[in-house]
This record gives sequence, structure tokens and C-alpha cells, in this order.
Amino acid sequence: MSLATIDRAPLAPVSPAPAPAPAPSQPGDSRRLRAVPTGTEARGFVLYVGIDEAKAAAAGTDLGALVEQLKALVGDLAPAAETYAAVALAPVGAGGRDVDVVRLALQDPAALAQHRHTEEAPSPKHRTGVVIDISRKRVVLDGDPAALTYKEFELLQYLVLREGRTIERAEIIASLWSAGDDEIPNERTIDVHVRRLRAKLGDYEDIVRTVRGVGYRFDRHADVSIRQASTPSPDFF
Repeated sequence: MSLATIDRAPLAPVSPAPAPAPAPSQPGDSRRLRAVPTGTEARGFVLYVGIDEAKAAAAGTDLGALVEQLKALVGDLAPAAETYAAVALAPVGAGGRDVDVVRLALQDPAALAQHRHTEEAPSPKHRTGVVIDISRKRVVLDGDPAALTYKEFELLQYLVLREGRTIERAEIIASLWSAGDDEIPNERTIDVHVRRLRAKLGDYEDIVRTVRGVGYRFDRHADVSIRQASTPSPDFF
């Protein structure tokens, strides 16, 4: 029995569907470099690599080999790219993170700004306490004179000379203000005078304590020094 031969027409090759073209970048596209402001274009980038010769040697390479391999990688990914390498030098034993030293040595604007801010930042104030100088009518806070008015110093002095005793507002007014004064506070506005005094005492404001419903009291701390006058104060009798 003979087998019938069935002719089969060759199948036409099927071309794969063309891949969709990538959508053009939009201004809000996440692929756009965020560091590039509107109206400008990116012309390249800087990659800071922080590694010293000892660390490179420990990894089985050296700085020159790293540079050449990175340049070769860029050439493979983007043949039209131009590359330039610079080595950052720093004094031996300078310390700090390698990448921070590199950024500073190569004049990275952000690193320069941070370095400038660090240099200009004031050092913490050395606390030496409060000196209440009755004889010279002045208060010194951590070595700097406080800008108290005459009446503010009188108020503080009145409390200091009666240390530990709570002074009523009416007594303060009667003792520190006279009928000839331009403005005589009442028991409510005396709180304003105390608040201003405390503000000028800064970190030491709590040496003037409020006794709720009564008045004010001076509390001496270990960091408070009082220099008495050689003669009794005229307001202490």
C-alpha cells in the first residue's frame, strides 16, 4: 500500500511584534534628574568615590585600576560620553569620612557650604553662672553683663536681699515706686515687670520664683553668686 504524499506549503515566518517605542520624558517624569531645575539641561554628572589607597589595596585593586574600569564601563554604556578623572588629596591623618574629604577637596558646593556652616557655628557657651553685684548694680550671666534697666535691677535686688521670703506684689510696688514716678504699676502689671526681668535672666530665669496667689521669691542656686556692697543697701531696713 502506497502512502499518499501530502504537499505542505512552507509556513511564512512570523515577524515578532515591534516593541512599543518608549514614551518621551515628560517634565514630571521620575526619570528626569531631580537636581535639574526647569529651564536647564543636564550635561553630565559627578560621582564621588571615597576610598584611600590602603582600602583599595585590601580589596585587591588600586585607585588607577578603579578609574580605568569606571571609564571603560561608561564607554560601554554610552560611547559618546566624555570622562575626566581627578584624585582628591588630603593631608595625612586628616580624618573624616573618605567621601566627605573627596567632596571638600574637589570643591563640591554642598560640601563647601556645610563646611562653612560648621566653621561659623558658635561654640557652646561656657556656663559660669550668675553674678549679682549689689555694689556695682549689675548682673553678669556666664561672663556677659545682662542689659537690665535700673528698675529691673532694683526689683531683682529687692528680692535678693530678702532671700527665701515671699514678697507680695503690693509690697514691691510700695517699696520700688513712689508717687513722683511717671508710671506706677498695679498688682496685675507688676507681673509684666517680673516677666521682662526673667526674660533678661535667660537660662537662669528660675532664680525668681512665682508663689501662686502670693507674690515672688528669690531662690539661690549653686551657680548664683551675690556680691554685697560694703555698706548696707538703702532699700534693706
